[in-house]
Amino acid sequence: MKRTGNSEQPELLALRALKLGDLLVAVPALRALRRAFPDHRISYAAQEWLAPVVALVGSVDGLLPLHGLDVPIPLEPGRIDVAVNLHGSGPESTGRLEALAPRRLLGHAGPGLAGPKWRDGLHERERWAGLMSWHGIPADPLDYLLLPPRSASPAPGAAVIHVGAAYGSRLWPVERFAAVAAELHRTGREILFTGSRSERPRALAAAELAGLRQSAVVAGELGLDEFAAAVAAASLVVSADTGAAHLASAYARPSVVIFGPAPVAEWGPPPGPHIALTDETQRVGDTFAAEPDPALLAVTVQDVLAAAEKLEILQAGGGART
Repeated sequence: MKRTGNSEQPELLALRALKLGDLLVAVPALRALRRAFPDHRISYAAQEWLAPVVALVGSVDGLLPLHGLDVPIPLEPGRIDVAVNLHGSGPESTGRLEALAPRRLLGHAGPGLAGPKWRDGLHERERWAGLMSWHGIPADPLDYLLLPPRSASPAPGAAVIHVGAAYGSRLWPVERFAAVAAELHRTGREILFTGSRSERPRALAAAELAGLRQSAVVAGELGLDEFAAAVAAASLVVSADTGAAHLASAYARPSVVIFGPAPVAEWGPPPGPHIALTDETQRVGDTFAAEPDPALLAVTVQDVLAAAEKLEILQAGGGART
């Protein structure tokens, strides 16, 4: 990666002002951009808290803090040589980039903009890798693994039970996480409950119901780099469809991912030691709903434990694909 202090170095800005999972499915596209523009300084415009993981992509020079599209991108017009819309295809994201007056704008087809037509139903890794390829920038959707974390795991080899999710539609019941944790602990696994600060009460409740000590709960205590390290060193990750699940994919850690409103076909894990669980016949699909999606609630404790056992057998036998 070329980095210089030369103010004349051309700049590339990739816009994706979203969350952790959104960053991780865009990694193949970001890697392709580095190969195509080796002399550019590449910035990723997104929420500032993502900076520790942006550094682990290995192809981005820095993060430009941007909390959504409600405000203009804080750069003067003409500064950006190449702008890349990895956020969406609508007028809001396109307009924010057009306001920068880049020499070249890469995105989906739109008024005055050449590109592929937006297609529903694509997996997100395929979508953004395909966008790059359409623009003559070869991208491999399976080039998604992150660099090793810079922090040490608080519990190497533990089973990470991630109890949180950004929306109520993805909140698998606390008592089910507790039952999974209790059984995994009974069979000899160390348990680590993770989540954000606001999710700490859920994690504490799960630990109590599982009969485990409060010291097993690190929700709200870890920075994002430490959280990545915990996942990277986990023996198993159990999570809803959240950033934790995408980190498990990014580090090829065995994971059981419980899906609700989001389709597995669009957001599911890549080939590897991962099992996605859902019942899409019951899916409502309202991401922003306050109550758990029925497809999520259809997944039982026994479903998760059976998937975890299958992964353990596959790992013991040297298998990696499910």
